[in-house]
Formats: sequence, structure tokens, C-alpha cells
Amino acid sequence: MDRRAFLATAAAASLASAEAAPQLAVNGGAPVRSQPLGTANWGPLYYDDKEQTQLSDVLRSRKPFRFANSLEQSKVAIFENEYAARMQTKYALAVTSGTAALHTAMAALEVGPGDEVIIPAWTWYSCYATVIQVGALPVFAEIDESFNIDPADIEHRITPQTKVIMAVHLQGNPAGMDPILAIAHKHGLKVLEDCSQSVGASYKGRPLGSMGDIAIYSLQQSKTITAGEGGALVTNDPYLFERAVRFHDVTVRRDFPAKLHYMPGLNYRMNEFTGGVLLAQLRKLDTIIADVRRNARHVYSGIRDVPALHLRHLPDPEGELGTGIFLGFRSSAERQRYAAAMKAEGVPVAGPAGSVVLPVVPEIEQKVTVTLRWPSFASERGQSIRYGRECCPRTLDILSRFAGVMMGPKYTERDTEDAVTAIRKVYPAIVSA
Repeated sequence: MDRRAFLATAAAASLASAEAAPQLAVNGGAPVRSQPLGTANWGPLYYDDKEQTQLSDVLRSRKPFRFANSLEQSKVAIFENEYAARMQTKYALAVTSGTAALHTAMAALEVGPGDEVIIPAWTWYSCYATVIQVGALPVFAEIDESFNIDPADIEHRITPQTKVIMAVHLQGNPAGMDPILAIAHKHGLKVLEDCSQSVGASYKGRPLGSMGDIAIYSLQQSKTITAGEGGALVTNDPYLFERAVRFHDVTVRRDFPAKLHYMPGLNYRMNEFTGGVLLAQLRKLDTIIADVRRNARHVYSGIRDVPALHLRHLPDPEGELGTGIFLGFRSSAERQRYAAAMKAEGVPVAGPAGSVVLPVVPEIEQKVTVTLRWPSFASERGQSIRYGRECCPRTLDILSRFAGVMMGPKYTERDTEDAVTAIRKVYPAIVSA
């Protein structure tokens, strides 16, 4: 077949393929769903008589303060023991929120004025705010296409003042812990894992939070398990654990004599009502994770052969939660066309969410702190650090080019099939346009 005949045949095949493809709903075609696909917060979907029983126990006891009960009877203490076991760590501490856990971890690690903490440029407000609250300097590293800190962008940001690397596992996806831990070990730095958005996920068979020096979790309503609010901290280091315990309980160590000298502490204690609900939820954690992973893997399997498919980078595909099926595009405009087309199909998508990147919040770029004399930015080093677009252009580019169909643990097979159908219908049409 000569070139002219070949091109004619290819053109005819392309036309036939276009004619065979269903018309996008955004262009007037029939949508995949009449009711938009969506999911509620995971943990409350699993509330039942188990949580009710725990709450009733506390009501009957008339002892909602955790230390009014023995270690054997305290809901909070039992939750801590089971949480440590689930996360494969020696110690766990229950606190009032993920932010409280971060603040407690900073105190445990003795981070303060003159110190620097490397954190990803895309992360929740609390990561930045707690560094500032203890008087230290946040230093931002770019993310990669996992939406987590890029290990390759860490080392050149280390200075003699660097004390901690914060690895934040965002939207159900573990960060690349092997290179992060190697860098920290090389430079004698501590690693703080923030597992708030990935409670129950793992990395190469190890639970997130069990690899760094200390780790924190949020148990707020939008997280894997929840009592509305709540947080936890884990570590294998008895020194860090004692500092954390004392900081969260106005410097007291109630269960056995303290080994440390006096240190100032705050009050981040968890109450028995919260502890009881979280205990019931913790015992359902693996069920919730199995359900959402099953649904996510159904979608992944159904779209694997889509031409030119560009998936979010997964450092450990087996360990991620499956929070969302994120696809990448060549430009922000292309991502926006995909979002509009998917919404019209009844299968809406969202960009990377639940976090903050500096240019979005002018106050951060302006280095607003508690008072004008706050130590974080008063030094020459603090004044020299730049935030905003100039510090993280690659992060902004990545965030602008990805969008994902969010997964739910209670999705039906029809729901996941609709997600597959919509992606297969829309994605090729957008990327080939």
C-alpha cells in the first residue's frame, strides 16, 4: 500500500472511530449518570451500635475525663494501646486534633527559635502554622506528581539550622519514604510523618507513621475514621513520647514517674466520649480501607488501557488508600475542559484539595505571625526566605494539571462502572483534541 492509500485508510479509520465514540454530554450527548456521583465522609458511614455502646458506657460511668478511669477502663487509654498496635509503633498518644498532634510533635522534637523545618509547598495550613507557633522557620520544598514532597528537592534546602523534615502523605497517597529517610539519616535530621489525610495507608508493607521519628494523624470528620474531631501521635522513642505526653497534659506524667525535668505544657487531652467513638471506629479501620481500595482498584483496572493515560504518581500503589483517581493533563486549560466534561457526565472531578499552597494565601507570603516581634522571621535568614510563586513554580504547575474522581467506600458496583465509563468516554476526547 502506497503512502497516499495508507493515509486515506488511516483517515477513514479515524473518522469511523470518532463516529463510533459516544458524544460527550457537554456537547449535547447523553450523560453517563442522571444523578451526580458523590461520596460522604467515610467514617460516619460506618457508625452503628458499636459507637453507641461506647458512648453509653461513658454516660453510665459518669467519668468522661480519661484520668478519672483506670488504664484498663479508660476508653482513651484502650484506644491508644490498639492504635499503637495497628500502626506498629511502641507508643500512641490521643489528642484533641491533628493540629494539636502537630504542635505536640514539635514540642517533643524540641523545635524552636533558630530551627528550620522543611515541609512540602503543598500541605495543610497546620503544618506551616505549627512551625511558626513554636518560633521556627518553615522552608518549602517542591512536590512531585504524587502531590507529596519531592525527595529530590530536599537536600539542597538543608542548612545547619535544619532540624526536621516533614513528610506529609496527602490524599491517601504515601510519600516516597525510602529516599526521605536516607537524606535525614545522612544529615542527622528528624523525620515527622503527617499522616492526617492517609490514616491507615502503608508504604512497602509498613503503616504510615511507623517509619519516621514521630508521626501524627488527624481524626477529624473528613478523615478515614472520626469522632468529629480528634488526633493521635505515635513514636518508637520513649524520650519523644514522654515529652509529648507531658506537653499535651500541662506538663504532667500521670501513669508513672517522669524521667524529665519540668517542661511547660498545654492541654490537648482527649475525653472519654471521643475516645470511645474512635475506639469503635479504629476496629472498623481495615474494613473501611478494604472497601475504598476495592472500589478504587475497580476503576484503575477499568481504565488501564486508555490511550495516553497519565495517572498520579503512586510511590506504593498497594499502600495508597484510593482516595481519588487523579489524571494528569498537558495544561491547566486542558484540565478545566476535562472537569467541565466530566461534570456534564454526572461524574464530577476535583483538583488536589484540602490543602494550601502559598500563593493562595497572601498572609503567608507576607510572613504574618503572632506579633511583629515573633522570632520566626526576625532573623536575617528569616527575612531572606521567599514564599509564594517564586519558591514553588513546579508545585503550582502540577496542581494546575491534575483532576480526580473521588472514591467512596460505599460506592456500588454501578457507581464504579459509571466512573470507568465516564473516564473512558471523556479523557481520550480531551487529550486528543
